[in-house]
Amino acid sequence: MDKKIVYYENELNDEFSKAKIEPISIDENYPYFHNKLWDIGSFVIQNIISMPIKFFYAKLKFKIKYVGKEKFKECKNTGYFIYANHTQEFADTFIPSLANYPKRNFFIVNPENVSMKGLKGLVPLFGAIPIPSNKEATKKFLSIIRDRIKEKRSITIYPEAHIWPYYTKIRPFLDTSFKYPVELDVPIYTLTNTYHKGKKEGQVKIISYIDGPFFPDKNLKKKEAQKHLRNIAYNTMNERSKQSTYEHIKYVKKI
Repeated sequence: MDKKIVYYENELNDEFSKAKIEPISIDENYPYFHNKLWDIGSFVIQNIISMPIKFFYAKLKFKIKYVGKEKFKECKNTGYFIYANHTQEFADTFIPSLANYPKRNFFIVNPENVSMKGLKGLVPLFGAIPIPSNKEATKKFLSIIRDRIKEKRSITIYPEAHIWPYYTKIRPFLDTSFKYPVELDVPIYTLTNTYHKGKKEGQVKIISYIDGPFFPDKNLKKKEAQKHLRNIAYNTMNERSKQSTYEHIKYVKKI
């Protein structure tokens, strides 16, 4: 079977998701906060009803295996952030949640993820927190992040921002999203999905490596601590990515 080849120009900005969705504006009217009944419903959907589906999908589709998930226990009594490589359109929405279950996990997502017709109200029930589109919405966005961390939840961030299906390396990413753990003084973990050939023709296995916890350096100024934490995450993920043994899709840079 011939290997699919994808040509790219820019590792920071190219997007290879099949879904083409017109994003809505996440302004000051976006409902980041909900009533108690909504929160209970979200918990039931997110951590009870959907979990068996997520588990069996990950096992049947990818024969997924986690290495190091016991490390999450070290921070079970606090909130933390998980930084992961963005290489699956669907599975990325729950691979971290399976790894640190039963801790409730939330995701910072692009507006496109909450813009799908008929699913706008459903996606947030699964833990999606969309990136704001203006300053007024940013206040609510930062507030909900603080609340989730205070509630001792985890929040997953994909610092690469764009989906490159089955990509086996780590793309360069900015330190912007690392301001959250620095400002809130909480640890981070990295989750690196690596790819391996399955026993059946065309089957791809995922081994997810969890590393951490890594803590912000209080001896550094905020901006420096932010960059330092980003470098720890990037270097850790980059080293783990070398465990991949199978390239399902070949990515080639355009000349």
